[in-house]
Order: sequence, then C-alpha cells, then structure tokens
Amino acid sequence: MQEWPPTAQQLMRSRYTAHVRGDADHLFRTWHPSTRPADTDPEPGNEWTGLTVEAITAGSVQDDDGVVEYTAYYVSQDGEPNELHEVARFVRRARRWMYVGPADVV
Repeated sequence: MQEWPPTAQQLMRSRYTAHVRGDADHLFRTWHPSTRPADTDPEPGNEWTGLTVEAITAGSVQDDDGVVEYTAYYVSQDGEPNELHEVARFVRRARRWMYVGPADVV
C-alpha cells in the first residue's frame, strides 16, 4: 500500500481488501498495537464476497477517533455463506488511522 488511508472508513475498506487478498502484513500494520493479536493472518479458505458500510461516526481527516459499522460477506471453506457484522473503533495517531477492535474496546 502506497499511502495511508486518510479516513477511518477508507482504512476499514483497505483492511477488507487485505482479507480478500490475504495480505497479513497490511492487517498487522493497521491494527493498533494495544489490541493486535500475535497472529493477524486472514482465515484461510474464506472467499470474501462483499462489503456494506452501515454507518460512520466521525473518523474524518479532522478527527482522531471514529467508528465504522459494516457487514462483510464471505463463503467459508465448507461452502456456507456467512457474514461478519462489526461496529469497529478506529483511532488516529501520528496522522495514521489504526483499527482498535469492536467499538466497546477501550
């Protein structure tokens, strides 16, 4: 990735794309160190099929905090359609947006 996404929504979309492409490095770099797990590899075998942004609270180029509610759709290894719904919290530090986790994570 050449440029850091300027908004929380754009970072969330870039992270979705990283899941589609299996880009664990991007997921690691964009996950806040205070909540980042040791293994950020995407789940193998999932075929990501779509993304819907439900709501956005703050997270603009002027903000330092933001929340993005989204649903990501995928087909699991066993061929079952699934969805992942999250109200995700993002923070901006040193001019870079980072994924923190579900909005209830401090």
